[in-house]
Amino acid sequence: MKDDKILFNTLQPSINGIMKRFLTLLTCSLTLQAQSSTTPLLNDGSKTTLLTFQIPTNGEKTLSSVEFSGSSHLKDITEISLAHQRKTGNRLFATRKTIANSFALKGSLDLPPGNHLFVLTISLKSSANLLHKISLQPTKYNFSDGTTKKIDHISSRPQRLAYPIHKRGDYDCHTFRIPGIARSKNGHLLAVADMRYNSRRDLQGHMDIGLRISKDGGQTWSPPRAIMDMGEHGGKSQDQNGCSDPCILVDEETGEIFVAACWTHGKPGTHQWRGNGSEPGFDIDKSTQFIVVRSTDHGATWSKPENWTKKLKDPSWHLFAPAPGNGITMKDGTLVMPTQGRDAKGLPFSNITWSKDHGKTWHVSNHARDNTTECAVAELSDGSLLLNMRDNRNRADKSGTNGRAIAHTKDLGKSWVSHSTDHSALPEPVCMASLIADPYRKGTVYFSNPNNKRSRSHMTLRRSTDDGKTWSSQILLDTKGGAYSSLVMIDENHLGILYESSVADMIFQKIPISEFNEETSEKPLIQSLFKGERFPNIVVSKEGTLIATWGNRHIRARRSTDGGSSWGPEITITNPGFQGGGTTVDETTGDILAFVEENHPPANIFIYRSSDDGLTWKKETPTIRPDSQGHHPSMHMNDHGTTLRHGKYKGRLIRPTRFYAGKNDREKWPEHYTNAIYSDDHGKTWQTSEPFPENGTGEACLVELSDGSLYYNSRVHWQERPKNPRRREARSTDGGHTWKNFRIIDILPDGHQHRSYGCMGGLVRLPIDGQDILIFSNIDTPNATREQGTVWASFDGGKTWPVKRLILPGPSGYSALNAGRPGTPSEGYIYLHAETNNGSRVARFTLDWLKKGTLTGDGNIPSTPK
Repeated sequence: MKDDKILFNTLQPSINGIMKRFLTLLTCSLTLQAQSSTTPLLNDGSKTTLLTFQIPTNGEKTLSSVEFSGSSHLKDITEISLAHQRKTGNRLFATRKTIANSFALKGSLDLPPGNHLFVLTISLKSSANLLHKISLQPTKYNFSDGTTKKIDHISSRPQRLAYPIHKRGDYDCHTFRIPGIARSKNGHLLAVADMRYNSRRDLQGHMDIGLRISKDGGQTWSPPRAIMDMGEHGGKSQDQNGCSDPCILVDEETGEIFVAACWTHGKPGTHQWRGNGSEPGFDIDKSTQFIVVRSTDHGATWSKPENWTKKLKDPSWHLFAPAPGNGITMKDGTLVMPTQGRDAKGLPFSNITWSKDHGKTWHVSNHARDNTTECAVAELSDGSLLLNMRDNRNRADKSGTNGRAIAHTKDLGKSWVSHSTDHSALPEPVCMASLIADPYRKGTVYFSNPNNKRSRSHMTLRRSTDDGKTWSSQILLDTKGGAYSSLVMIDENHLGILYESSVADMIFQKIPISEFNEETSEKPLIQSLFKGERFPNIVVSKEGTLIATWGNRHIRARRSTDGGSSWGPEITITNPGFQGGGTTVDETTGDILAFVEENHPPANIFIYRSSDDGLTWKKETPTIRPDSQGHHPSMHMNDHGTTLRHGKYKGRLIRPTRFYAGKNDREKWPEHYTNAIYSDDHGKTWQTSEPFPENGTGEACLVELSDGSLYYNSRVHWQERPKNPRRREARSTDGGHTWKNFRIIDILPDGHQHRSYGCMGGLVRLPIDGQDILIFSNIDTPNATREQGTVWASFDGGKTWPVKRLILPGPSGYSALNAGRPGTPSEGYIYLHAETNNGSRVARFTLDWLKKGTLTGDGNIPSTPK
């Protein structure tokens, strides 16, 4: 059974999609390929797919058991089943009703040669506590002939429970869409949404505004009922009297509740946001109407619909409507509702509508921004308002300027100014989002949306503790899904979110505020990535995709699009091939360049270029000019390069290299030196720099600092010098052509301290404007072996390294580092890809975690990075 492997994928809602994905997997003997995702678990007693995994077999085998381990609240599981998935029909392998932290599912199942897909489903107790989580993974599988395979541990996060507000077809309703949620003055939660009876499509159609109420903080909910239903108004059928896009607002002083929505009368086959779906004027047969219902008893009863169109709409506008989600009561009692519309030319805009007399009279603000639509409003600690808007420009803009439009007003929308985070901090695929202020914590605001520029996926919660200037922590809720959402403060310690998910039309989840603190300083997420061979590297594409490469005979890559929570299958870049220093991202074009040598250097160098975030690679033969001494560089085994972002050399690609004097003969080591190559034409031609100031140096890493200078950190490769087992550094102010200010870095070890040459290390500068926070990786051990992978931090561009922390206990070796991209799921994380025992592991961690490490005595940790 030496070639048996196991593959598993956690929490995937679509079995067919999994089968298709697994058919394309490239597997390696005795390896585990895992794709772990975050997906809500429904607490309604229905069956939920928790895991899927494949067991490949070479010959006829009889599976006898699969062992599992878990943690968290496994007692919430009432039944667990494992089935063999086949086109000809599933075969049940085993079912179990009693679950412990470690258990086995036992059965007898004959398996022919091939790959066999298994599906693990669970049922949870009806109304299991929403604060509970489930964590479960397979650990070993056994065959009747006595053979067994242990599965390498894959670190995975516990999965959060959710209440299904609506699943397709429930309550004689096809779909719920467009959530809004608020807390009434008596503490009840009120969830409103479109009840779309016949299909999930937008207006026009048969749909009402529905309501569900929770009196216990979201744990249970009343059945849905329509609170806004225009019936067969004007003699037209229900499907020509649709109501949509609810916005709920609670007057915190009087307790009165307003739910606003838009109503289209007639106009079958149209859409209010397109063409003449809604026209200028007030005529209900031509213009979509702004209607409102009210409740004065915490949502128990509701008024008849009131038509506010003539009160609010400029008659020249095509459309004026509430923005779905929720409105707010300001600290001075002003009611504010986010609104949107189409102007006299039919172009969209966002603004607010407000009342200072508890809803008797309302005022419409000036436009905050054009070509924007659905928006959310929050009051900041100084009493001003922040408006966060869906922006149509993001349909085409998938670059670094993709992001929510954000404006700020101090005069209730008479004037607006662009916020510092406008089109930069919060990426979007063009979708509604939610924003609320925390009334218990000054300056704290929360935001939710699909954290993805290209698709409505990766539903994410973010927290800012400085009134939205920065977003310091985030919680991923749903990897595969997530569209419209609405946030509510349940109480001082819990946040609620109502959103469109991957597992149901609409779900509700309850999140302890304390989890944001856990996210900020969370323990590293460590996962096995590759088996066999050597030489790690890792980069982050412009879109935020992580690409880890590996191999000294067969160059492979694995990708993560969710910030390192899960990793896709292996992709072959080239076979055979020798990893020549990994990869470099061209920040101008977005291309990723992998450097490959034919064999151990010196050898011919090729570039494999990817223009699709590492999915496919095309071979190129670059022109690399020798240095001033006539020496040609080698790539092996230097860290990733970078694109210069500042000054005269902006756009230049540069990466560390080395000169081999002959082969890797020990007597030639004193003649070796490190250097760099750089390209000003996106990697077609390369110039080699002058040598590093010290001979006998080897693999290196470099970064650009905030002033445009370069910091270079090198391994040594020759024993006859003082302080040999410590790292070397130099700097460049001419774009990397010459290197000066040589220094031995006494605080940084270069491999273990018992032999003459060091160990490849990783280096990255965190993407924080104006700050030179560097992270370095290497091994740090008193023993004569490569072990104890460790990371260090510098807060002054490498002058001092005041703190270090062990991250990979046990065997370790070569390592590479990179940092997440702002505005992507990788934001705020640091990534270490390192050799371990017969393979590699990747560790995801944060600067806050590292700052809690061991002080080195070399400089100080600033309490707040300057």
